[in-house]
Amino acid sequence: MAKITGVEARVLVNHFRCVMEKKGYVFFEGKKPYDLNIVGVRSYNMRANKFDDNINVFYKNTKKDWEVRVYKITTDPGSYYLKNPMRVAGTAIMVPGQYRSAYTIGSHKTYEALVQRGKNPIKVYRDSNLDEILDMHADSVMEGWYGVNIHKAGSDSTIVHRWSAGCQVFKTSSDFNDFMTLVNRAAKYWGPTFTYTLLEEKDFEDCQ
Repeated sequence: MAKITGVEARVLVNHFRCVMEKKGYVFFEGKKPYDLNIVGVRSYNMRANKFDDNINVFYKNTKKDWEVRVYKITTDPGSYYLKNPMRVAGTAIMVPGQYRSAYTIGSHKTYEALVQRGKNPIKVYRDSNLDEILDMHADSVMEGWYGVNIHKAGSDSTIVHRWSAGCQVFKTSSDFNDFMTLVNRAAKYWGPTFTYTLLEEKDFEDCQ
């Protein structure tokens, strides 16, 4: 996990704001503390099984200063579920987009996480050809509530494998615990429901 403050944080905020505004997405400006922008970024790599993506959390603290936290995650399913899909239609891969009020604090298995039980659905691609390459075809998109949660892998996992069937999964439990501390702090100001935005690395080419 990287915690970024000061000038560097403001530069990152402006960079992400540029990308999100170009897409017509909302960027929460922090009128009160801990108005979290939770933004995943999917890497160029289309081969599954690596924690090669990240979640960036942007917010203003109680002193009205921007802070940024960056966590290593995967936004993609692991190879196990790509080869052994849980649905006939194929394994879920989240479609990039902004999902307003789609996530809420709840239980993932035995622990607290952000779960896809908010008021709005998400979109997923369905990858059904049983290989390790992430296939994202427009004609496979489905919309609904699929349990695509934001949770953790192991203490420090090296490969995704069975940790994700389409969920957004933190590489380390310590990073996830830090993230959930932020989430619970934000919930005291804003309630338990959160927006999640998924971008792609290529989106930043026009906002240098």
